[in-house]
Amino acid sequence: MREKGFTLIELLVVIAIIAILAALLLPALARAKANALNAACLNNLKQLETSWHLYTVDYNDLVVPNNSVYGVGVPNATGASWCPGSARYDTTTTNIQNGLLFEYNRSVGIYHCPADLSTIEDQAGNKLPQLRNRSYNMSQSVNGYPEFDQFLLTHIPCFKRSAQVQGPGPSQCLVFIDENEDTLLDAQFGMPTDYYDGTTMWWDMPSNRHSQGANLSFSDGHVEHWRWQVPKLFQVLVQPVPPAELPDYQRLRASVKQNMN
Repeated sequence: MREKGFTLIELLVVIAIIAILAALLLPALARAKANALNAACLNNLKQLETSWHLYTVDYNDLVVPNNSVYGVGVPNATGASWCPGSARYDTTTTNIQNGLLFEYNRSVGIYHCPADLSTIEDQAGNKLPQLRNRSYNMSQSVNGYPEFDQFLLTHIPCFKRSAQVQGPGPSQCLVFIDENEDTLLDAQFGMPTDYYDGTTMWWDMPSNRHSQGANLSFSDGHVEHWRWQVPKLFQVLVQPVPPAELPDYQRLRASVKQNMN
């Protein structure tokens, strides 16, 4: 007796059904993975933000120093900082562990966004296979650019104590941000202030890795995901902001202290 089996047409139909199901499921799985990475990033920022608040409690409301700054055309600052060093070149987590916030949550993992696939470099700019240890930066508005340089002190204003946070207020004042891997040089996120008379330049850029968006934390302790109207594409350090990108730029600029008042 001849054994029964699939005909060629039946086999092709089954393969076609599997292909259709895969086409339907794969985008959903990709979205689920992206959502999971975004949630993990938000959780990291929430833990860093909690550490930031615990520091102010221990130090009579003083905001943790934010003095690790690699300047482009401005003086470098290498004083006390929430996280010294450069995420671009650090091969170990030593600088993270030497930062002033590390004692409040002794996990190096919370300094790195799981969606950040950028790798460290050598001093010649050659990419190395090791993932970076840090993805986040702290706003210049929270004890950034202190007394290292008098010009910067008077023209890039900041809050030194948590109680001083007004304009923007606590729920709008940026603390930590998921920064674009191509502008992440130091531990501070910088933007032009009112002193620069309407200048629209990206000193540092937010990341674009979370569904064309980035994650941020604020002085009152909450975290948010911001989706950008225009993708954040790096071209050159200190790059101009095109007209289509201005709404995103102004939205982020509003989270940064702009004047000395």
